[in-house]
Amino acid sequence: MSFRSHLEKIKDLKIVKKPVSKKLEASAIINELVDKPVKFEKVKESEFSVAGNIFPTKQSIADYFGCKVNELIPTITKAIENPTKPTMIENAPCQEVELDETDLDKIPILFHCKNDGGNYISSGVIIAKHPKLGQNLDFHRSMQIAKNKFVIRIVKKRNFDCFLQELKTMPMAICVGNGANVLVAAATKAKTFDAIIPANCEFVFEGTISLEEMADEGPFIDLTETQDIVRKEPVFTVTKITHRKDAIWQALLPGKFEHKVLMGMPREPTMFKKVNEAGIKCIDVNVNSGGCSWLHARIKIDKKTEEDGKKAIEAGFEGHKSCKHIFVYDKDIDIYNDQECEWAMATRFQADRDFVMKDKEKGSSLDPSAEAETKMTTKCGFDCTAPLKTKGKSFGKAPFPKADLKDYLE
Repeated sequence: MSFRSHLEKIKDLKIVKKPVSKKLEASAIINELVDKPVKFEKVKESEFSVAGNIFPTKQSIADYFGCKVNELIPTITKAIENPTKPTMIENAPCQEVELDETDLDKIPILFHCKNDGGNYISSGVIIAKHPKLGQNLDFHRSMQIAKNKFVIRIVKKRNFDCFLQELKTMPMAICVGNGANVLVAAATKAKTFDAIIPANCEFVFEGTISLEEMADEGPFIDLTETQDIVRKEPVFTVTKITHRKDAIWQALLPGKFEHKVLMGMPREPTMFKKVNEAGIKCIDVNVNSGGCSWLHARIKIDKKTEEDGKKAIEAGFEGHKSCKHIFVYDKDIDIYNDQECEWAMATRFQADRDFVMKDKEKGSSLDPSAEAETKMTTKCGFDCTAPLKTKGKSFGKAPFPKADLKDYLE
């Protein structure tokens, strides 16, 4: 399903008909709506409309795939383990219109927060291809610095960085306006280099990135809702812009719910898999928003031995190496309910028995409390599961009688 097809199916989509500015105004409205999807029909600086908060919750992702929230991990795991080749098509929607000039000022690239370094693409999927290793798709924020140039934040030692460090200069594309299934969507070839791009995305920016041209990137609001530093990063020069007819710009507010769910959710299947591989029955994983959807994770297990909780912690870190704190719960705890998780920690956790401290190691570059240069951090886990054999009070909640209030209240 394409981005725009999904928009048409959202029942509670808010429509803003009043013209808004791409500088601060649109992002302010998206922020005030919290997790409500919105479409701006008129943007003062552009002919294109803008939509945001489209995938702000796991429920919204589940709705897209037509499954329940608790079926997301099995659905994504199945896709990871059994990838299918994309269908190649000609006359792709994303190439319906080719612009004669590469004037980024005419595109509704949002300026999100007052201290940002510039207008940012925060929802773009970047596509690059190595002549021997093949194609890579990932997310990198892109700050506009000229009418035809972006500076791209590239995390070191990831695939894209390895490609660029070896090749020094390479073609790439940024695709904006993607459905949640972009990796398995129908695809087409890029216009200016040999790569496959999502056919149903809304905008495609093609060009060349080079280590020979560097520029300041930032400040920018991170996943942690804190302001990232300014760095020297490579410049991407845009040589071709194509888009769908009546294209819709996909806005993604940095540090907020949509950013969090799209970052954290893909780590859940990898953690789920590692815990099960460790011989523990994993029921669910929640890389929860309170932990910035990156630094914390909650794991629900069907505990069979007293060591299962601690083993699940170690396996969880293997599945998500950027995680900082892991909490493990029994199958009776709702790991999406903060009250239940805190209750389990209050009633089932003993620090001298259930706390796991790891040696200091490299953590996430997103963590402002990690060592500034090395990103070394202290990771730990909390086994919030109940002992299998009790010697005192019960660890389960006492049942209360139930009543249908409709029989008593008017």
